[in-house]
Amino acid sequence: MDRFLASVERRAFQMAMVSVRNRDDALDVVQDAMTQLATRYSHKDPQEWRPIFYRILQNKALDLHRKRKVQRRVMGWLGSAGNDATEREQANPIDQVPAAQSMAPHSQHEQGRTVEAISEALGQLPPRQQQAFMLRCWEGMSTRETSAAMKCTEGSVKTHYSRALHSLRSELGGQQDESF
Repeated sequence: MDRFLASVERRAFQMAMVSVRNRDDALDVVQDAMTQLATRYSHKDPQEWRPIFYRILQNKALDLHRKRKVQRRVMGWLGSAGNDATEREQANPIDQVPAAQSMAPHSQHEQGRTVEAISEALGQLPPRQQQAFMLRCWEGMSTRETSAAMKCTEGSVKTHYSRALHSLRSELGGQQDESF
């Protein structure tokens, strides 16, 4: 179990970060997902852990979105502006990926801009498209595995993934087509 969790930790954090857009919340989401997998599903076959883990991760992120929505409504009713500075943090760990030491500064800058543009475009996608894209593209999951993680049909996965690619390509223009 420890090796599995270590192998998915970084990507899970990146996925949570894109979804919840707050470093502390993303860390909480990943930690909660890992804890739930370890306590409730450690008896399962290790081949099943990956789709189960990503399903738990996405559910935790959706739960956080729902919680925030309720908090915004309550704060609106109470007349509070809700201007918590930590909620506005947009530090993205994707931006902090160390570039190869042999890269020229200009190349490092361009890579950073590309990662930032992709991260921003991903943040604009609907949650199901984000989920399908990240599981299929970032995690390299098959359509069947993604279907299990998202609890939907393989056809739905294909539709969400296709729409995500179309949206990302149109948002990013032709400059990142080779990335997808």
